Amino acid sequence: MQYSIGVEYALHCLVYLVDIPQDSTISVKEISTFQGVPESYLAKIFSRLAKSGIVISVPGIKGGYRLAKSPSEISFWDVVEAVEGAAPIFQCKNIKNNSMLCRDEEFAASCRVTPCVIKHAMLEAEDSMRNMLRNKSLTWLNEELNRVLSPQSRKDTQDYFSKSRNV
Repeated sequence: MQYSIGVEYALHCLVYLVDIPQDSTISVKEISTFQGVPESYLAKIFSRLAKSGIVISVPGIKGGYRLAKSPSEISFWDVVEAVEGAAPIFQCKNIKNNSMLCRDEEFAASCRVTPCVIKHAMLEAEDSMRNMLRNKSLTWLNEELNRVLSPQSRKDTQDYFSKSRNV
């Protein structure tokens, strides 16, 4: 299982929206320049984030994006779902029903009603992962960055986006 690079881009870039004033926005161009991410790809990601209600798109010359809700209400799982979609990772094809025993009329009915143990284990693992990602929010990410990055680095990042809004 692998998430696309879009999930990483989205999480890295959304954190820049956490500390901006409520009435401000940041453009995809500004974020792509700062982060070194292709603008066209980032625009597609932000379109998905807007469609899922994570960000709001503000049109116009001073337009851009801002968070649609509190960063504490935006989980990593919300971002994964917005970028990747909601389909389960494991797609059970019930191949157990193709076994020799299940082709026999005498056993066929019991094969169809017997649960697939593999499917249940895989879906349980997915649920655990989803729940862990639901417990990580943009607020948590921002706090972790405050903890691991130097105060100067955080200030320089905020200054970069502040200056670009004032140009």
